[in-house]
Amino acid sequence: MGKVNKVISLENLTPELQELMAKKYPNGYSDFVMKVATPSKEFWAVTLDTPEASYLVKVPVKVDTKADDLDERDYGEDSNDDSFGDGNSEDFDSISDSSEEAESDD
Repeated sequence: MGKVNKVISLENLTPELQELMAKKYPNGYSDFVMKVATPSKEFWAVTLDTPEASYLVKVPVKVDTKADDLDERDYGEDSNDDSFGDGNSEDFDSISDSSEEAESDD
């Protein structure tokens, strides 16, 4: 017979499972979190295996829902506009001309 599958909250881990969790994720588990969807709800979890059972350990996650709003506010609706300043390229030409003159004076 195979391993038993269990779902457990991070707060409810036994000391032995807490120790195993610390060994498996010594630098933290944030890069290993996965979203688990059930018919009744969704939660975030990491895996933890013992010889007797495979655990999904539910972990708290803060989801950033404001990222889409920031993109629109930071970049505006015309995010494909590649122009700079007033679109007058002479500004850049005059800068390169003056830098060439400075180099030739040396």
